[in-house]
Amino acid sequence: MKAGVGILGLLLALLVVGLLAKKQLGGVAGTAPGTAAGVSAPAGTPQQQSQQLQDQVKKSVEEAMQQKRPESPDE
Repeated sequence: MKAGVGILGLLLALLVVGLLAKKQLGGVAGTAPGTAAGVSAPAGTPQQQSQQLQDQVKKSVEEAMQQKRPESPDE
């Protein structure tokens, strides 16, 4: 009897989790990856996308290197 109630409880919990997951994923299914945060998804072949990503990272690193470092109080 206890085993039956335990299995029934697990099935009920699984059903609730499944419904919540379906509800959460249903609202996101229509958007492309990366566009939800306002970032445009790169277009083209995977090789072009990789090159675009590399260029973006390189540009970000170069910009970070150009920024002046803050003065430290002990110097």
